[in-house]
Amino acid sequence: MKLETERLHLKPLSENHVEDILKIRSNEITNRYVIRNAPKNNYDALQFILMIKERTLNNESFYFGISLKNQQNLIGTICLYNFTEDRKTAEVGYELLPEFHHQGFMSEALKAVVDFSFTDVHLQEIVAMTNKFNENSKSLLLKSGFVLEDGREDEGFPDNLVFSIK
Repeated sequence: MKLETERLHLKPLSENHVEDILKIRSNEITNRYVIRNAPKNNYDALQFILMIKERTLNNESFYFGISLKNQQNLIGTICLYNFTEDRKTAEVGYELLPEFHHQGFMSEALKAVVDFSFTDVHLQEIVAMTNKFNENSKSLLLKSGFVLEDGREDEGFPDNLVFSIK
């Protein structure tokens, strides 16, 4: 499954993306507000890619590497995961290398994934959790039509805010 925007290709991850995934998921700035085990080497990145491919095959997630149309290397990722049992709601997650921030790339990718989610996957709601101090992410979500869900909590992550779009 591939998606395309004016400037971007959103494509499935492959073993060819090991170095890109290592660079993206181990970046200190990218991880500032994320609690996860960052890959430490190519092997860790490959294991992550293989896990994502398995989850995609099992219809547990849609996971896209983001690249500029004129490049092969990934500049970020965006995914739909954590589907509800009735598959009407899913969570969106995204990350972008810092040198590509503030250029509208993630807005473009998020719009494509939101459109895909409602049109092709037939979701009724997409939720996004972001750290209350992550101003870039909060701004992106609000600009993209997401609404802050006051009183809704991200269980186990008290510093996160919950946004949604229906």
